[in-house]
Amino acid sequence: QKDAFEHAKITAESVILARDLVNAPANVLYPESYAQFISAESKEAGLDVEILDEKELEKQGFGGILAVGKGSQRPPRLVRVTWSPKKAKKTVALVGKGITFDTGGISLKPGNGMWDMISDMGGSAAMVASVLAAAKLEIPVKVVATLPLAENMPSGSATRPGDVITHYGGITSEVLNTDAEGRLVLADAIARASEDDPDYLIDTATLTGAQIVALGSRTAGVMGTADFRDRVAEVGREVGENAWAMPLLEEHDEEISTPAADIRNIHVKREGGMEFAATYLQRFVEEDIAWAHIDVAGPAWNGSGPRGYTPKRATGVPVRTVVAVLEEIAAQDKK
Repeated sequence: QKDAFEHAKITAESVILARDLVNAPANVLYPESYAQFISAESKEAGLDVEILDEKELEKQGFGGILAVGKGSQRPPRLVRVTWSPKKAKKTVALVGKGITFDTGGISLKPGNGMWDMISDMGGSAAMVASVLAAAKLEIPVKVVATLPLAENMPSGSATRPGDVITHYGGITSEVLNTDAEGRLVLADAIARASEDDPDYLIDTATLTGAQIVALGSRTAGVMGTADFRDRVAEVGREVGENAWAMPLLEEHDEEISTPAADIRNIHVKREGGMEFAATYLQRFVEEDIAWAHIDVAGPAWNGSGPRGYTPKRATGVPVRTVVAVLEEIAAQDKK
């Protein structure tokens, strides 16, 4: 019973940490301050931390993160946090979108409701909380969280629609809409995470308004490798974080192409926007990695009112799902 209580306590505290990070205003939580907070929390938990500043990002070719962050006076960061227990047989890569504020950039969002865009780093907050939970729960799986942090602002130095960028690893992308920025930073982070040769890769992001159109504000869309995708969605439902498996669409394989670059960041149609974003990310995942992409654009932020144990504003989704999946992977290794 004590173990069950401790487990519940650590999981609840992890969810609350994610909520607190998401609720923090953008003048307090920006890439540099966010990276410092992650570093302090991670070192206290005994985890290894690596932080790349804008100069190092430039040197190593993280073109997606730089393209999104260069319009802001607060430069971007890439943070990597590693939990590496001695008995680990499997490695899981976690990637979370960390846009500390999203104006849309040159493709500016409408002003009404823009204040809620402090929540656009909800994916990174969930993955920070999850890797810390893995350490505190001593889950015997190696976990490496790769967290791209940037502020998307319009300015004279911002990326323009039509610009072509080169992602980490060399894939070029035509940026048709600077408000489809989450996939640009995630692509760099996924490419970097794939270099570690993980057995599994889970990424999560407040990525598309299309997720809310398709599944509503409380149910996450899960895409990726069929078996792993289905299991992650099922685990989400089991732990009280509604999720539903969604397909990647064959027609998007063609529609993602452009004469200007290897790929383009939007497909200029309304239909299937959630799946198109996942198709974009898929290009950066190595083929032999079991992958799940969790779009939590709606579920990460509760704009209405409290319901059950879910408060107004940040919800902490999908921390419980990710922790439960890590535990399931560890349990499989024991069999």
